[in-house]
Amino acid sequence: MHPVLTLVIQRLALGLLLLLAASVLIFIGTEILPGDVAQAILGQGATEQALHNMRAEMGLDRPAVTRYFEWLFSALQGDLGSALSNGRDIAESIGTRMKNTLFLASVAAAISVPLSIFLGLLAVRYRDRWPDRLISAITLTSISLPEFLLGYIIMYVFSVQLGWFPSVSNINSGMSFGEKLIAVALPALVLTLVVLAHMMRMTRAAILNVMQSAYIETAELKGLRRFTIIARHAMPNSIAPIVNVVMLNLAYLVVGVVVIEVVFVYPGMGQYLVDHVSKRDVPVVQACGLIFATIYIGLNLLADLISILSNPRLRHPK
Repeated sequence: MHPVLTLVIQRLALGLLLLLAASVLIFIGTEILPGDVAQAILGQGATEQALHNMRAEMGLDRPAVTRYFEWLFSALQGDLGSALSNGRDIAESIGTRMKNTLFLASVAAAISVPLSIFLGLLAVRYRDRWPDRLISAITLTSISLPEFLLGYIIMYVFSVQLGWFPSVSNINSGMSFGEKLIAVALPALVLTLVVLAHMMRMTRAAILNVMQSAYIETAELKGLRRFTIIARHAMPNSIAPIVNVVMLNLAYLVVGVVVIEVVFVYPGMGQYLVDHVSKRDVPVVQACGLIFATIYIGLNLLADLISILSNPRLRHPK
């Protein structure tokens, strides 16, 4: 078997094992939560018989191992169960919320990815000069601030003071694409500022590492312009670490939007998860956790495969 194909199969198998381990941790984490789910649903005035009947109805009287495998096999078939709080199908509810989260993440990614690569190239071009220092200062400042604080600052400036964008980012299927863009402008801006520094700094570091190579010196001796050397010679050879950090931040844009969605009351997966955590709706929490884990592991696996295929040195089985 070809070494590249062997590596791909190994990475896929490792990804499935990680997802299985994540499902176990998600189930155990919801099992060891303090309190009684039946008590939380029925209230403090519920009788012991009512609590017993509710636990039996939810299957809580069966062994945890049995319930885990039933939940896992149902999830593999696309059945995520029903929410305890309202009885709605979880998969159907998550479908709409996931579309909203992916839309927000796509808008932020469309801005942050090309901008971070451009700023990284610009920082390398003017290394240790004022553009490099200015870009580093702004991005490091944005990443140093907590997400919720950055969100409230941007909301105060652009919504309360200037009135350019709505403070509550509510979207629905009846809105046009332009209206949706206006609605998600502020949360997308916050997400862009948060992930921009990671990607820009990694792009800068990866290109600077390649710039020490002998073939870069040869290109300089040929009289090529510095920006041409960076874009045509250094950038392609530093693609692997850049792809890794881009994929990690794309995973964050989908998985780590919980705080931003709560701040801007955005109807996405993060807001959906927080609402049902407060209600101790265990099936919803498990389903959201499994979906987030799948997206995060999948994007990291994709980054790993792209790195292998783009770098001949990583194709060797050793």
